[in-house]
Amino acid sequence: MADSGRHLEVEREDGILTLVMNRPEARNALSPQMLVQLAEAWYEFRDTKDLRVAILTGSGERDFCAGGDLALTMPLITGARQPEDEWDERLLSNLTLFTDAILRGFVIYKPIIAAVNGIALGGGTEMTNACDLRIASAHATFGTPEARVGLLPGGGSISRLPRQIPYARAMEMLLLGGTYTAAEALEMGLLNRVVPHAELIPKAREWAHRLAENGPLAIAKIKEGVLRSSGRPLEEALRIEDEVSAAVMASKDAREGPRAFKEKRKPVFRGE
Repeated sequence: MADSGRHLEVEREDGILTLVMNRPEARNALSPQMLVQLAEAWYEFRDTKDLRVAILTGSGERDFCAGGDLALTMPLITGARQPEDEWDERLLSNLTLFTDAILRGFVIYKPIIAAVNGIALGGGTEMTNACDLRIASAHATFGTPEARVGLLPGGGSISRLPRQIPYARAMEMLLLGGTYTAAEALEMGLLNRVVPHAELIPKAREWAHRLAENGPLAIAKIKEGVLRSSGRPLEEALRIEDEVSAAVMASKDAREGPRAFKEKRKPVFRGE
């Protein structure tokens, strides 16, 4: 079942939440409406037990997301434009919606797949960095060009990129502000796979179904352990690993999985 918003399309099926940024005429840039709808979709994903994995993509074949809309969103945030509709009012009254929408600091331990269908510059690259698994069309491009216009990529790239790819490549991307092909992004470790455009969504859905079939509690605790231990001293990281491991080992799912394997049947995981 899908419901269509003007700036964001949402589909829920088989435990998979698919979000499609839908402003192709504006390169799928983040409008106030899209930001509010994205934030609300992530809240639903976090809080709905039956939704096990999310896919984030853009409409069309050209653009994934061009970042914040320079004509609508950024002037609103800086005060250069007054609110004109309910979406403007809602965003301006709670700017946490902005950061939650782009997954900057928003804590969610369910897996998210980025299916990058085209150009992903600025906020588009930053949203990709926030996802756990990243698949891109062969013609996709990436980059954080903010420094070239006197700005900085403050949507998470300064913090995430040096943790996710080699330091020298991260600084090259952040400081020079150049663009990179999907093949180059794959080589530097920014992506998991690059596929022909026609295979992008099928591959993302294949991975989503595989994730949805795994133990949801185990998946959530793996992601929680990785995020919480990132950058911590080894001794502290191992304590976090012990904590998340204990939660899984005490679960009904941990008993169901081996039992199903022994009985040669598909496990029925309940996330508890």
